[in-house]
Amino acid sequence: MRWKGVAWAAGVLVGIGLAAGAGVWVHAAERTAGDTWHSIGTEEPDRIDVNATVQKVDAVGREVTLRVLVVPRGRLGEDDGVAPAGDLTLLNSSSLRGDQTFPAHERIASADLPIALTGGAITDYPFDGYESHIQFAAVQDGRPVPVLLTVDKVDSLFGLAVTGSDSSGGLDIRLTRATSVLVFALFMMFAMWAIAVAVALGARHLIARGRGLVWPAFGFMAASLFALASFRNAAPGSPPIGTLLDYTAFLWAELIVALSVFASVVAGAVVERANRTG
Repeated sequence: MRWKGVAWAAGVLVGIGLAAGAGVWVHAAERTAGDTWHSIGTEEPDRIDVNATVQKVDAVGREVTLRVLVVPRGRLGEDDGVAPAGDLTLLNSSSLRGDQTFPAHERIASADLPIALTGGAITDYPFDGYESHIQFAAVQDGRPVPVLLTVDKVDSLFGLAVTGSDSSGGLDIRLTRATSVLVFALFMMFAMWAIAVAVALGARHLIARGRGLVWPAFGFMAASLFALASFRNAAPGSPPIGTLLDYTAFLWAELIVALSVFASVVAGAVVERANRTG
């Protein structure tokens, strides 16, 4: 018995180690993907660097907040790119709202710009994906100047991929849910069904054995009904009701739990009444 206990404990430790190792591997893969950046344009010494970072993806509003920092290089800038040497205008693509103007010799600050998203639908959560086109051009003192565009992201709930580029210096990007979000959403679906099945089996046991009104069991079942709602609201990204997560797990789980509570109480009340009259 002692050796069986030691073997069992060793097996548990090995299982924990494997699970933790898999988690570290997934984290490292996401961290590497998050540190990846994409660039397009010219690397001439006299150019305008446009560093664009995806800060926040609003899938419901179909919009991305893009933090843009403009850095003039070479003869186009002053103080190592802190200020432009002449009046600088940054021309944005149609997915962005409005152009930006930077007066000569004045310090340039980063700006948060909203980008419109196309394609995809939030109702496909957690398998939803969105596209957009990012493009910048620059004009200084009335003449076009070269631009080097660099795009990366910091929003941990989404992954960023570049699907194409064009000769005018634009990038086609695609945003999809991060692996951690996808794994957790799938776990939520499994957990919702597991809870619903557990409550249904408990209700079947109470009804089949004529246990009557067992209030602790009813409390557990009723609590599961509200716990599922709180659990669903913890989904990463706070998706609205009506997504794939709801239609494949949450709504069914709520229905099964509610019917199980109702059937158990009705059957229990019938048993209690029969016991009193008998």
